[in-house]
Amino acid sequence: MSEPPAFEIVNAKGSSQYVLTCEHASNYIPARYRNLGLPEAELQRHIAYDIGAAGMSRLLSKALDAPLVLSGYSRLLIDCNRPLHSPTLMPAVSETTEIPGNRNLSAAEIEERATAFYWPYQNAVASLLDERKARGQNTILLAMHSFTPVFKGVRRPWHGGILFRKSERLGEMLVQRLNAPSRPVEANQPYQISDDGDYTIPVHGEARGLEAVLFEVRQDLIAAPEGQKAWASLIAQALD
Repeated sequence: MSEPPAFEIVNAKGSSQYVLTCEHASNYIPARYRNLGLPEAELQRHIAYDIGAAGMSRLLSKALDAPLVLSGYSRLLIDCNRPLHSPTLMPAVSETTEIPGNRNLSAAEIEERATAFYWPYQNAVASLLDERKARGQNTILLAMHSFTPVFKGVRRPWHGGILFRKSERLGEMLVQRLNAPSRPVEANQPYQISDDGDYTIPVHGEARGLEAVLFEVRQDLIAAPEGQKAWASLIAQALD
């Protein structure tokens, strides 16, 4: 069985000003890595990928007529939203779960994964943004993610979060439009953007001078197709 590509581009020539990325779209790990020493059930958890994010992103891409770039491999193998110096690029522990196949990796092993899975994805995003710039096409970058309802035993009350640094006006506008008494959405929850912990927004967005925000939606709300459709519609309306 052939392996999937390191990335997939959907609707590359979309007319929208928005470009979507989904760095944690897949939980796929090639057979040669033996599930990184994990039982199969662990690969169905949030530690392996962002549950529901890929389906939601595809629906949003269609609704907006926006290009979308999705990663092809599990974040446990290599995390496409981490800089290469990040300790969580290939985590030896994810949340509280030990990842045996990521222990004591050699420089050659790290380089092999980066060459096979990381740089093809980053280069695909960069090339897409370069092509749009060459055409004089305005771009706003939206990174699509999901988060677990409970992290290390602590329940998270938010339904969604909008993460941003420089794009304060866009980020605050989206929070205002999405937040509701029955649907709490907050700014910079449950994470914050940082140069040490993020790649897409700092490098593909801010370093290019683009407006750029990261969406986080709670996984239990988008695990099923109905929730993915509902949140894609909500986000599309907020972006209109």
